[in-house]
Amino acid sequence: MKSLRTLANSKVKQGDYNSAIALLTQLINLNPTSASDYNNRGLLYFQSGQAYKALFDYNQALRIDPRLDSAYNNRANYYASVGQLAEALTDYEQAIDLNPGNIRTWINQAITFRELGLYDLALENLDMALMLGCLEDHVYAQRGRTYHLRGDWNCAISDYQKALKCLPLSGSSDSLRKKVENWINDLLKPLKA
Repeated sequence: MKSLRTLANSKVKQGDYNSAIALLTQLINLNPTSASDYNNRGLLYFQSGQAYKALFDYNQALRIDPRLDSAYNNRANYYASVGQLAEALTDYEQAIDLNPGNIRTWINQAITFRELGLYDLALENLDMALMLGCLEDHVYAQRGRTYHLRGDWNCAISDYQKALKCLPLSGSSDSLRKKVENWINDLLKPLKA
């Protein structure tokens, strides 16, 4: 089973989600009580645009292991993507209760707060994520965006610059770098006109 899991991870890194899903399905058939395999397959379904299959797998993972914080985070991301923000916030809160060190959940919950216009709550979450000490580039980018939308442009520029400073110049962070650069341009556009 370990070699199937390793091969599935390799397929994910190659962007071959269909093959990775097939391998995770084999793992689930071999061990139908593996909550993490359901959760991982659900994430791949979600990333490949098969949202309802993702939701089914997240729910199955949580039936097997109701303490799997990453499944709550992933299911919350599904809910947020379909506009069910109250459900998303409930699942993010459950994930944080189970694992307060899950930085991605703090960031995702902050984004959802921001979408609801709850900027202060979003900023509190992002400050907590910064205290946890990982993914600073993502945290600064999202905190900058929150300040930007709240109208605190100086704080936004400062955090955008911190995010760019933390981000590598190439590689897997290219899309985040581009996003931050676009946000800066959007913020500065009225000043350039």
